[in-house]
Amino acid sequence: MSNNDNSPTWQAGWATAVQRPSVGFHKNWAEEGFADQTLRQTVRVTGAGTRARIKLSNRYGTAPLEVSGASIARSGDGAAVAAGSVRRLTFGGSESVRIPAGAEVYSDPAEVTVAALESLTVSLYFAGPSGPATFHAQAWATAYRAAGAQLGEVDPAVFGETTVSWYYLAAVELADGGPARRDTVVLFGDSITDGFGSTVDADRRYSDALAERLAAEGRPLRVLNLGIGGNLLLNDSEWFGERAGARFDRDVLAQPGVRSVVVLVGLNDIGFSEVDLPTYKPAPDNAPEQLIAGYRELIERAHAAGVRVIGATILPFKGSEYHTPAAEAKRRAVNEWIRTGSAFDAVVDFAAVMADPADPDALLPAYDCGDFKHPSDEGYRVMARALDPAAL
Repeated sequence: MSNNDNSPTWQAGWATAVQRPSVGFHKNWAEEGFADQTLRQTVRVTGAGTRARIKLSNRYGTAPLEVSGASIARSGDGAAVAAGSVRRLTFGGSESVRIPAGAEVYSDPAEVTVAALESLTVSLYFAGPSGPATFHAQAWATAYRAAGAQLGEVDPAVFGETTVSWYYLAAVELADGGPARRDTVVLFGDSITDGFGSTVDADRRYSDALAERLAAEGRPLRVLNLGIGGNLLLNDSEWFGERAGARFDRDVLAQPGVRSVVVLVGLNDIGFSEVDLPTYKPAPDNAPEQLIAGYRELIERAHAAGVRVIGATILPFKGSEYHTPAAEAKRRAVNEWIRTGSAFDAVVDFAAVMADPADPDALLPAYDCGDFKHPSDEGYRVMARALDPAAL
């Protein structure tokens, strides 16, 4: 693609993995959708740019989605935006866009200057009923809703409703006038990648900590978080997204400038079968060999695309509802293969660095958010420090 005003070279800024509408673990608006309402969402980008565009997804819609207007702005506090920074977005020159069921669209470029680790706010107005919304359930960031068309509104008080999910927004891409760079690292997996248990609106996921660390060390790679809470390596889930293998090409290999991927998935394939809850389905009793075959599939597809794959060992989870002798035996077998099987280009041993030295089957309490399987903010920082930048 030529690098001129009409055809900028797009690089990764921010992205998330979309899911079908569902109840989820927190109150959300996915099933009810939006009608004569403005949705405002703030995301932190890990690259810099002077132009931006957004990708909107109606992947799981059953009817065309009518977006009546959209804007992008530099973020203020909460639902606020910086005065004078609001830019109306267009789609093929039009302020509205109709997105077919199952489709995704990009906006036209907008003149926005943003530095790495700064935030942008995207506002979407839906004049008529949107229907159920393609979304990302567990954002660990607040989304805001207001009545009527509020695309340029700088007063956050009108946005009186909130949830902690993202809706329709799948990516923000940036251009800075420079050449294409292969500098994107994708973190791929389940709720631990997604940031479950991290502080809402504080950007304390391990992806955030990694981006901050790389920037501080003078190696500012673009870090994208494509985790989905509850995601499974081997099976699709109504609540927790398509299986990792089914979404890998779209969520990892299709990202601009992708150079490497860190794969941390398999805990739920091991744990769901130990708990008889309606949300923990499907729940087959997967043997370690089945998970290993699933990893090999991801590795093969990444290598075919010229992408490095870093395998991450499954964290300890003793004390959680998942933990049984059978589940622990599976975790140990899978982790031993990840460490010694020589299938990955590199390995990050999260299990070792997160374990309690007094009880290696359990998380160190200081690294535990309180449910015995998800890290705390400090635990996520430890995970980011465990990755070798040279492996990325």
